[in-house]
Amino acid sequence: MIKSMTGFGRAEEIIGGRDIIVEIRSVNHRYYEFSARVPRVYGYIEEKLKSYLNGRISRGKVEVSVSITAIEAADTQIEINKVVAKGYVDALRSVGEELGLEDDLTLSQLVRLPDVFTVRKAADDEELIWNSVKTVADEAVSRFIAMRETEGLKMKEDVLERADMIERLVDEVERLSPLSAENYRNKLYARLCEVLADKNIDEQRLVTEAAIFADKTAVAEETVRLKSHIRQLRDMLSLNEPVGRKLDFLIQEFNREANTIGSKAQDIAVTKIVVDLKSEIEKIREQIQNIE
Repeated sequence: MIKSMTGFGRAEEIIGGRDIIVEIRSVNHRYYEFSARVPRVYGYIEEKLKSYLNGRISRGKVEVSVSITAIEAADTQIEINKVVAKGYVDALRSVGEELGLEDDLTLSQLVRLPDVFTVRKAADDEELIWNSVKTVADEAVSRFIAMRETEGLKMKEDVLERADMIERLVDEVERLSPLSAENYRNKLYARLCEVLADKNIDEQRLVTEAAIFADKTAVAEETVRLKSHIRQLRDMLSLNEPVGRKLDFLIQEFNREANTIGSKAQDIAVTKIVVDLKSEIEKIREQIQNIE
């Protein structure tokens, strides 16, 4: 299926006490270019995301944003420094006895003292976190690809309509080209009659000149190749694989044949058709620049 290189997909899910958000967006690019924004402490995810998406996206400038927010304390450990706490108690009671003060020390007072509690972040289980992120990324990618496919279908329809128009224009060129040679022969004959007046006209020379003109302005080879290119274009658009690069090359061949026809054209009607032909080809080129 034809896909656009422009797309966006977003997914959010709470997994393992973490709120995970993955956003994927892309614009057209000649190759696959990846960049990501992930929390610094989860930097190891970036390379995994790049490899994961590289298997599902062949072209485009892809930007991925990942947000991971802990909503439970599952990734933290609270430790009590018993040595420090006992030191505080012993020191306070020693001073109390020495100064004759009442021993009113309570636990709530003790925990307010510095360094009694130590809060540590548990070591990440990288594979577990990556699997959680990948689960959310799967959904984001599905939405991202769906948008690309929707846009790609519109582009395909537009390109096929323009291919039909190009085919009609080529048919018209084929119809007018022989008439152009015949018109040239008639004009040449009328001109010779005017110049030579009553003198005899060399019919063989007239036929030869007309044949030379017809050969120079013949575009049969170009129109045949153009029709072949149109068939290839339709075939490529029906493939279930990325074809953007192939289409880039093919549309160059369209332009080559159109330019050759234009350089040979001696008839104003054919010249006008070539202008329309090149306009349609350019519109197709603009479309396929955004096809994966």
